[in-house]
Amino acid sequence: MVAKRKSTQFGDMRGWIKALDAAGELHRIEAEVDWNVELGTIARLAQGPGTGPALLFNNIRDYGKNSRCHQVFTGGLSSARRVAMMLGLPTDTHPRELVKLGRTILTEGIAPKIVKSGPVKENVVTGKDIDLSEFPVPQWNRIDGGRYVLTYGGVVTKDPDTGVMNVGVYRGMVAGKNKIPILMWRAQHIGHHVTAWQDKGHNEMPIAVAIGWEPSLPFVAGSPVPKGICEYDVIGAIRGAPVELVKCETVDLHVPAGAEIVIEGYLQLDPKTYTMEGPFAEFTGYVAGDASPKPTIRVTAITHRTDPILRGTIEGSLPGSYSENGTCSSIMRAATAWNVLDRAGVPGVTDVWCPPVQTGINTLVQIKQSYRGQAKQVANALWGSSAAHVRYKHVTVVDDDIDIHDYAAVDWAIAFRVNAGEDDIVIMPSTFGAGLDPSTRRRDRNVAQFGTGKWHRVLIDATVNLDYDPDPDLGGARFPPKVWPEQKDIDAVQKRWGELGFAKRTTDDR
Repeated sequence: MVAKRKSTQFGDMRGWIKALDAAGELHRIEAEVDWNVELGTIARLAQGPGTGPALLFNNIRDYGKNSRCHQVFTGGLSSARRVAMMLGLPTDTHPRELVKLGRTILTEGIAPKIVKSGPVKENVVTGKDIDLSEFPVPQWNRIDGGRYVLTYGGVVTKDPDTGVMNVGVYRGMVAGKNKIPILMWRAQHIGHHVTAWQDKGHNEMPIAVAIGWEPSLPFVAGSPVPKGICEYDVIGAIRGAPVELVKCETVDLHVPAGAEIVIEGYLQLDPKTYTMEGPFAEFTGYVAGDASPKPTIRVTAITHRTDPILRGTIEGSLPGSYSENGTCSSIMRAATAWNVLDRAGVPGVTDVWCPPVQTGINTLVQIKQSYRGQAKQVANALWGSSAAHVRYKHVTVVDDDIDIHDYAAVDWAIAFRVNAGEDDIVIMPSTFGAGLDPSTRRRDRNVAQFGTGKWHRVLIDATVNLDYDPDPDLGGARFPPKVWPEQKDIDAVQKRWGELGFAKRTTDDR
């Protein structure tokens, strides 16, 4: 059963910040912080393994209160607690329940509502007045190729034939007063739009970026919403009310009326117009995406609220420091994988999980096994789906007695249920994959030549091998019994637990 949730209408990012503050999930930083490396370092250290607070920087060097923008907000979704808040659930909701909810939430929809104006139109900047340096865009990492203004904004494009908009998350670097080169892949939805516009003979594509709104915007924009479904519809379903949209000033696109900042323009598609971008500290936890010419947004307008708050994020999950992308991907990539398996007709799937430290590159699947080869069916179904473009590189399948949210249990299953000589390790060579993965050879990361990266994928079948003959000495079982005590013996000892001087425990403690 999926957990019941409440509608979550925060109104805008300021309403979300207020809600976080009330819940004790926000840390305000009043001391002066340098936008150059220091702010990003603080953000990375503070987020912890999904345990740190959201951060609001109120005093940024070179950007006083009389500046066009003087605040930066980050970390709003870097914990499962805050993801649960966004979804209208108790903060202590188990990630397993978030995954179950995520299975349906990307297919639900409430259409957006077009309004005449909104707070994001309080200030309109065009022409020679456009200057991206007026915003406190961080140099998030010392190794980054520049200051990245697009890290967690909703990038809006549309299909030229259907008019259906897509809202995605892509990285974008400031390369001048009105230039933002971005990293995109042909296999992504924005790449599909680029191809469609080029097929019609266009060298530019309208684009807009909404920076800072309700948390459901970056959450959905960074999730694998099926092609043809508008992210604004999904966001509406999450919040239980339509997203109010306003038309951009210079392009035929719509953005949230209550956004903090909107950057409008045209994505230049002619390689002659490309601008150098990269490298960047990426979601892999490694620096990735070498400096190279990239498609570039030619900014034609910036609209923003009075005293806007710049929304950004420190990318890259590492042990002990989980990014917002890692936290959200752990939930939504698992939910998407579960749906892929259902649609492929794989029976017996009882749980799916992608630990946040690696953002869904390694996927854990728990099944109730009923026939041999079932684990291989799981891997084949996942790898054959479009959702596998930058995820599900390594798939581990376990039986339903293994808790996939407990890595010690998974590790134990791999140790004693995997025999490489019995086809429990399977390699699928030369598939499409994430070009940002440093384990991919440099020559295989050429986006212009290949359109994507190359992965050799691995299945680890850590289920009990049904190819083994039943053992009459084990009552027909294929594996010997585990050494965990029988329940009657546990119950008898628990009755004496206090008498024996131990703290109270439950049968779930292992």
